[in-house]
Amino acid sequence: MYKAIVFAGTTEGYEISRFLAEHKIYTLACVATEYGARSLSESEFLHVKAGRLTEEEMKKLFQEQKPEMVLDGTHPYAKEVTLNIRSAAETEGIRYIRVLRGQGERQEAVYVDSVEEAAEFLKNTEGNVLLTTGSKELKAFTSVEDYRERFYARVLSLPSVVETCSSLGFEGKHLIAMQGPFSQEMNEAILRQYQCRYLVTKDSGKAGGFEEKIQAAENCQAVSVIIGRPLKEEGVSVRVCKRELMERFGLESHPHITLLGIGMGNPDLLTVQGRKCLEEAELIIGARRMADSVSLPHHDVFYEYRSQEILDYIQAHPEYSRIVIALSGDVGFYSGARKLKELLGEKTEMICGISSVVYFMSRIGLSWDDARIVSAHGKSCNLISEICMNHKVFAILGQKDSVAKLASHLTAYGMGEVLLYVGEYLSYKNEKIFSAQAKNLTEYEGDPLSVLCTVNPSAESQPATHGLPDEAFIRGKAPMTKTEVRTVSLSKLRLKEDSICYDIGAGTGSVSVEMALRAYRGHVFAIEKKEDAAALLEENKKKFALEHMQIIRGTAPEALRGLPIPTHAFIGGSSGNLREIVHLLMEQNPYVRIVINCITLETVGEALECIRELKKEQESVDWETEVVQLGVARSKDIGRYHMMMGENPIYIITIQAHEEKNL
Repeated sequence: MYKAIVFAGTTEGYEISRFLAEHKIYTLACVATEYGARSLSESEFLHVKAGRLTEEEMKKLFQEQKPEMVLDGTHPYAKEVTLNIRSAAETEGIRYIRVLRGQGERQEAVYVDSVEEAAEFLKNTEGNVLLTTGSKELKAFTSVEDYRERFYARVLSLPSVVETCSSLGFEGKHLIAMQGPFSQEMNEAILRQYQCRYLVTKDSGKAGGFEEKIQAAENCQAVSVIIGRPLKEEGVSVRVCKRELMERFGLESHPHITLLGIGMGNPDLLTVQGRKCLEEAELIIGARRMADSVSLPHHDVFYEYRSQEILDYIQAHPEYSRIVIALSGDVGFYSGARKLKELLGEKTEMICGISSVVYFMSRIGLSWDDARIVSAHGKSCNLISEICMNHKVFAILGQKDSVAKLASHLTAYGMGEVLLYVGEYLSYKNEKIFSAQAKNLTEYEGDPLSVLCTVNPSAESQPATHGLPDEAFIRGKAPMTKTEVRTVSLSKLRLKEDSICYDIGAGTGSVSVEMALRAYRGHVFAIEKKEDAAALLEENKKKFALEHMQIIRGTAPEALRGLPIPTHAFIGGSSGNLREIVHLLMEQNPYVRIVINCITLETVGEALECIRELKKEQESVDWETEVVQLGVARSKDIGRYHMMMGENPIYIITIQAHEEKNL
């Protein structure tokens, strides 16, 4: 007993048959010819029956097998077959579904009202044409300019007919004199022999071999030009049919999902693997630009780029068995593929594409293996520091004024000579790639989603450790943390590349500057209440080109409120507010790492009292605390002698809370 009987013969019928078998539903696929039988592979759950059936034979088959459903996936032009299947199913009280090719899928036929209209249509086409309308209609086709080279006429093998055709210019291999009827296989053989892209026929019904011609044209990827009107049918698409089958038989959905890197957007840049994946897909998901650039006529399309919404849609549409999510560039290069794979599961396939860095750098003729690669699209990125430290930087931008802002900052920091290569609309017809010095692009406005490569001949990598000489800073009357103390203090802070740092009581800014050089992917806030010191901070910020260093004028703790949550804080001067500052920092981030410099014993005592209060307030926390006294002496030339001159001793105090011991 079969749960479903499918009348196949078209790609839709074959697809439904395979779908049922894959879900372990016992299915009988009925096809008209042995050729159709070869299009399906039998299995435990799929059996194939070849041969045409009359309506009575269909009824008998339904009575014997008692299927729950009958699915009609026969050719759209097989009118009589469809009527017989529907009538037999209704007589036996079986659920009948007509499966039709969805709108927008491959063009399979063109309808015209007359032979003359068919000729007019063919004037605007390319490729060979098989004419099966008979010798009496051939004259109309001689109006096509190149008909002698392109058209092949199949006519009756009568001397008078051959003579008439010859007088019209149809002779030699372009005249096929044969007596019908013609099987589907014979029609296919002729179409392939003469490499015909079009087949012209009248809607002659079963007696005229209409169905065999149409099926042959479809199998040979030829377009049928039909003289007559189309049959208007009601039915459902393959997708809708699958959904009903899943609901009817309680099937579970396990779609094959592919995250596909589509490159820049031009379909010509798709990989061969990517093209094959798209040809097999049923559903395309992606942002409109990406989805539209790769979708094919047979695809359903869902425009969406948010990960959770994509997952929700897939779960709500179990009828799709092969889904492609189109992602720009490469799936491993600043892509949404990572989050999608976490949501969709490890079985999700990933297919690489050509990334923007690979494409753009090849277009401007530069290597990218020695470039610093970053993204400023939808995220914070300290491009100025990257350009200062790297000869070559590739960046993805995200705003229409991104180039102008970067160029303005570079010029303000004395780097107006840096060369910028800019790329917009990569791979499209309106692609724009150019280069100019930063000082010439301060007013430029371009496409929001663009890329650039900077070339800075003066780039210098920063020292691997703290400890710039004091002479490296612009100095005034404001106090400055000296090299040795600064080096130990910063070492105790244990900064990371992306740290958010406070320098409280920044003075000249030597600590702020070295913080910013270490945390070049983070942010530094230099808090200073004195205007002369703040002016020095501005000068040192400009000298070292530290765009991610922000100067806050004011007194802590009030000046700290509203700033981003710190990961690290250095207190070089507290103006008598040490306790309040420490408690506010702990409120902002209970695990902030704090380093305090103390000169007087009173300040040391105040700092230790803060530590005792914190430990008492949070007894369940593991506290890391340390007090280090640092005595520094420097040599001084006294004639031909060197005398060590001692600096004031400094106390360096470290405080940090940990959830678990991990010191």
